[in-house]
Amino acid sequence: MADLGLSAQFIRREANYPTGTVTVTLDSLGLPQYVIHRPAAYDFPALGPAEFEALLNPASAWIYFGTLQQMSAPAHDLLLKLMTAAPAAKRFYDVNLRVDCLTPELVRNLALHSHILKLNEQEIPVLREMSELQCDSLEQFCRNCRRALQLDAVCVTLGPKGCALLMDNEYLEAPGFSAKVADSIGAGDAFSAALIHGIGAGWTAARIAEFANRIGALVASRPGGTPKWTMAEAMAL
Repeated sequence: MADLGLSAQFIRREANYPTGTVTVTLDSLGLPQYVIHRPAAYDFPALGPAEFEALLNPASAWIYFGTLQQMSAPAHDLLLKLMTAAPAAKRFYDVNLRVDCLTPELVRNLALHSHILKLNEQEIPVLREMSELQCDSLEQFCRNCRRALQLDAVCVTLGPKGCALLMDNEYLEAPGFSAKVADSIGAGDAFSAALIHGIGAGWTAARIAEFANRIGALVASRPGGTPKWTMAEAMAL
């Protein structure tokens, strides 16, 4: 984290549980399969009053969350507390479903608390069933999902085909970038980071989707979840 210029101020040691780990194997298509080992330290986050105040000062522009950690009651309670304390922050929900690490009630609750919803095409059936969405196309799914969950934007990643993005009532499908996949671990997270960057910068939907596709493809072309890369390399794809 220090090498990446990130603050470790809010990291603490949990004496009773190990650092979270996951066993990852790649299937015949190179897609990762996960075995998540729990309970883990991340299931028990805690902030003292001074730390909580420091986390929100200066004010947070975004609150980013996924499903897996929110299966933990302490983590979920802390997220709700943070959202209450930072009502102006945009909330980005990366659905990111993992086997045995979700309930339909939790997913729907998190979606209802979010402004931006990001999921992959394999997760669409879960959201459709959970929200009782009727749709015959990807665009209709995005529009119905946005309406049902009162979202600002919906983004669906489509693997090598790119992504679909509905934002400001504009729907588009942006093609992906050709890259030799080393492994796709971390590519979705990198895509989400690029998506947030573009939204925060006030870019057009087309520019945001193209940039997110670039960053996702670049990270997928390199081994590991957080490989080093440069903006020049991303723009050269």
